[in-house]
Amino acid sequence: MLASAWQRRVTVHDRPPSPLGRWLFEPTLADGAGYWGCQLSATRAWIQGGAVRGTVETSGASARSGALAALGCYLLWGLVPLYWKRLAAIDSLELIAHRHLWSLALLALLMMVRGEGWSSAVAALSTVRGAARLVLASLLLTTNWLVYVWGVNTGHIVETSLGYFLVPLFSVLAGRFLLHEQLRRVQWIALGLAAVGVGSMVAQAGRVPWITLALAGSWSGYSVLRKQSALGAIPGLAVETVLLAPAALGFLVWRHVEGSGALGRVDAGTHALILSSGVITAIPLLLFAHAAQRIRLSTLGVMQYVAPTLQLALGVWVYHEPLSRTRLYSFLLIWAALALYSVDNLWAQRAGGTSVSPSPNPIPDTPRAR
Repeated sequence: MLASAWQRRVTVHDRPPSPLGRWLFEPTLADGAGYWGCQLSATRAWIQGGAVRGTVETSGASARSGALAALGCYLLWGLVPLYWKRLAAIDSLELIAHRHLWSLALLALLMMVRGEGWSSAVAALSTVRGAARLVLASLLLTTNWLVYVWGVNTGHIVETSLGYFLVPLFSVLAGRFLLHEQLRRVQWIALGLAAVGVGSMVAQAGRVPWITLALAGSWSGYSVLRKQSALGAIPGLAVETVLLAPAALGFLVWRHVEGSGALGRVDAGTHALILSSGVITAIPLLLFAHAAQRIRLSTLGVMQYVAPTLQLALGVWVYHEPLSRTRLYSFLLIWAALALYSVDNLWAQRAGGTSVSPSPNPIPDTPRAR
């Protein structure tokens, strides 16, 4: 069954991936997590998640536990602007450097408690292609973190929320132009509606919504790369943080020496918030990993919109960011595109076929970049 499903998934491509896609995703003898390995892994996840059979082999209690974990995860991701806003007086780049180091410390501790070693990480870095994927993934993740935190702390929460609404559609574009996946007609219509929504926003604001596009683009690119990795959520994020940890540590030391670093110069409450950045990163990740094992990926895909919806509400009603009528129309067009996209994916799953686009949840085994 797995082999036949894989064959069906492979045949949706009318031509091989682009040169970039081929180099990043094509497997080698030493690296089994390449492009076709990604497709096999994705198909296995769809089968195990019930996308092909239409069922999930879990008990009612386990499914409820998974749903509650998913809800808790997305609530935390949706409310995280409240955390970053408390640190708005600190330079965003310094906050991301702290996030790298304290996330790495906590993830390393979790790996030790769970009995996970670093051998899989070393193996993933042992080839040029594997190392390139992880370095690029780490850079994209850091970019996403930095743009998000800067956007939140400079009064652009509404724009950041739109970026995460657009992620599934950007993932479709990445699949189409990097991997040459075929799109269904409804998916093209959804992309068209989203493009009109972004275009109207540009016309209304007189500028390109670069925060929105940077968040959606960096996360979608990270999603594509992360899908190629055999590393789980916690080891994967640990490797991605350790790769840039020397740069983060050097930057923090430099900031401290020049007298502009936060540590040692802020109050105890702010110190506690800074040191909690690892916890803020890891707890939603653990909840998401728990949920992904117990409920359908399609359910997770629908629930993921809780987070940007909460962020939008915070931006408008708590921090009083402007939401003009024209901007609201842009959101409505993008929401309509997402509704079409989600319904099309659910319809394709229930019809018994395999989806040629990424699942509604962009990367079911990796953390969100909040």
